[in-house]
Amino acid sequence: MRGKIINAVLLFVFLAMTMPLTAQVSPVEKQQDSTEKKGKQLYQNIEDYSRKRKFTGFLHRLIFRPVNQKKKSRDREKILGDAPEMRVTYMGKTGKTIRNIDITTLDPFGYSIADTTHVPEKWIERAGNSIHLKTKEITIRNLLLFKKNEQLDSLIIEESERLIRRQRFVRRVIIVPVDIPNSPDSVDIQIRVLDAWSLAPSGSASSSRTSFELTERNFFGLGHEFRNEFEKKLNTGETSYLGRYTVPNIMNTYVQGQLNYEIWRGKNTRKSFGLNRNFFSPYTRWAGGIYVEENLLRDSLPDATGVYAMQNMKSVAQDVWGGYAFRILKGNTEEERTTSLVTALRYLNRNYKEVPSMAYDSVGFFSDEQLILASIGISSRKFVQDKFLFNYDIVEDVPIGRTYSMTFGMRNKNRENQVYLGGKYAFGNYYKWGYFNINAEIGSFYYRNRRLQSAFRLDGLYFSNIKALGSWYIRHFAQPILVIGDRRMGIISDRVNINEENGISGFDSETLFGTGKFTFTYQLQAYSPWNVAGFRLNPFFNTSIGFVGDENHSIFSSSVYSKVGIGLLINNDYLVFNNFRFSLAYYPSIPGQGFNVIKTNSISNDDFMLPDFQIGKPEVIPYEEYHRW
Repeated sequence: MRGKIINAVLLFVFLAMTMPLTAQVSPVEKQQDSTEKKGKQLYQNIEDYSRKRKFTGFLHRLIFRPVNQKKKSRDREKILGDAPEMRVTYMGKTGKTIRNIDITTLDPFGYSIADTTHVPEKWIERAGNSIHLKTKEITIRNLLLFKKNEQLDSLIIEESERLIRRQRFVRRVIIVPVDIPNSPDSVDIQIRVLDAWSLAPSGSASSSRTSFELTERNFFGLGHEFRNEFEKKLNTGETSYLGRYTVPNIMNTYVQGQLNYEIWRGKNTRKSFGLNRNFFSPYTRWAGGIYVEENLLRDSLPDATGVYAMQNMKSVAQDVWGGYAFRILKGNTEEERTTSLVTALRYLNRNYKEVPSMAYDSVGFFSDEQLILASIGISSRKFVQDKFLFNYDIVEDVPIGRTYSMTFGMRNKNRENQVYLGGKYAFGNYYKWGYFNINAEIGSFYYRNRRLQSAFRLDGLYFSNIKALGSWYIRHFAQPILVIGDRRMGIISDRVNINEENGISGFDSETLFGTGKFTFTYQLQAYSPWNVAGFRLNPFFNTSIGFVGDENHSIFSSSVYSKVGIGLLINNDYLVFNNFRFSLAYYPSIPGQGFNVIKTNSISNDDFMLPDFQIGKPEVIPYEEYHRW
């Protein structure tokens, strides 16, 4: 039954994707290069063909209709109106020449982005600033998408502000156009950036493990990040370490460089280096990257009789990809400028130096592979502002948009040349009742008319509008995830679980795995006025349920696993993106650990992640593996 459902969905997806592609040619703008013309021409072909047929007309409206920002709720409009960066207007400034760009970076304590007369008064603020290395002016300038002597484009200015705001070392930013006396056709741009405290310690302790992390998010004021993370499992004594150095923006190219060294549970290592540029903005035209890694994994695998033994898996990999986004809609509105036809190509080569013996991997899961993938799709995305989401009273950018893409390619593995086909549809927006996003993906390999390693994934995110209750604010979060696998390889490494970030925070079972799963997480988050020495104490209630099915049991006919938790999310006004938490959670059952399990600090503040409607590196539909690597 599961196979029939996946076959039917695959057939529908690919019929829908391929029908519009046999269209006639319509004229496009003259002042475009040949590559840009091809992208516009392809879109125009789809549009013309779609209008002639009811079914494809419906698909056209579904895929290409711009995503418009909905009217703000009353409470959201009020809290955003209190933010000075949201009150800046570019009315009458668009099209004027930018004469100068003045950048001021501020230490984290005692300063304001709006009030230039506001200076530190308390000795502790001055002491904190004295040991903080302020962000360098060139670091901020390299993030800008505009330059001197260009015409002011309000959309590009706002996008530059968003890109600065998303940096983990920035607390707040404001960009203001300033008129120049006796020069009505020119403006100056003033940028004020308030730093966050960049040396961020964090940690947690529970009955099963302890962890400590020390991260410098603004190394020497350059915006580089140096992360060190330690973890120790108390029941086994195993230790883990992660060292990572990241350069987020190399010389204004938005190419990110990253060097990693990781030890996991004492006996597994990963060393990697990568250069990568995503479609970081809706206005980005090219993206690509290169990545190399070496893994050594020691883990226990069962043989055919169920007897486990330690096995070594050592591999090296090289991964290269590139992509280009074509602007396809005429006009100068935000919707028209942020809708693109995106194409991308990827090559992955993985070679194993050590593999498990045949008795423990008879299907060749850990074997050499070469993967070539290409993707094509439509991406329409914008960002709207909100507050009281993952931080306290800080402006945050929430993506809205729509993505529709297909991925196809070839994989050589176990001496088989397998074809891959996959599709994805995602959308998200604000509505009267809150924000809602849904993401649907399906894909499968094919070899000699046989379908292999099929996967279907459906996940969503909902959060309510902010609600004011006196001096308190509250918000509801909910996230369902459904994963269905079919004809997966006969090894536990090709199975899903609901451990930790794969389903239920704090849930950790070495024996529960399957071919499909469903999880649902709900959180009621309160944002309180309580302030203790600069720390905001925000109580929450969190609950999750999960099901895991296999070849013999459907997902919802299997046992249900759950968690109920309460706690405090502790924000600091100066430690943006770093929230401390204290939680107490109850688990009725965790296979391998027992019944009525109580854990502390088992809930993470990244249980809910915002989507991103970009089409990036072509990938096989994500299907979480039983093992971390």
